[in-house]
Amino acid sequence: MTILRGMTESEFPEFLQRTVPEYAEERARAGNWAAEESLQKAKEAFDSLLPQGLSTTSQYLFTIEDGGEAVGNIWLAIQDRADGPIGYLYDVYIAEPFQRRGIATAAMWLLEDEATRLGLHALALHVFAHNTAARALYEKLGYQITNLNMSKNIPGKASDMAAA
Repeated sequence: MTILRGMTESEFPEFLQRTVPEYAEERARAGNWAAEESLQKAKEAFDSLLPQGLSTTSQYLFTIEDGGEAVGNIWLAIQDRADGPIGYLYDVYIAEPFQRRGIATAAMWLLEDEATRLGLHALALHVFAHNTAARALYEKLGYQITNLNMSKNIPGKASDMAAA
């Protein structure tokens, strides 16, 4: 049975130790940040979003348990939007040995219950385009694309192209 519970102070450092480098790697892989600066930028982003750690206002960090064992985390933030407060998912993580067992799906349904309890009318998230497994999960759960960024690498320099 899958449950969500509040992350404990003893679990928080482990969460940061895993999540900050993963976020840095994802941003570098997506081409948003240079690899050599990504870890520092990720640390700065987390410091900004969680200045009081687990006690930061409007930030909810959950541990996902399945069968009594901690198997992942969800980070939900409350954001004010023009049409009212929504929940924004910063991180959904299931440890690799527990993936593909329906735990993420169950946790996301439980998160909807939590969002309702918090008075939120919607949930939103960002997913890197290369993360096809996560995209498939969110689409299966009914999430829809609200924005889509695209890019294309162009070989050579613009000045080289003009001279040809």
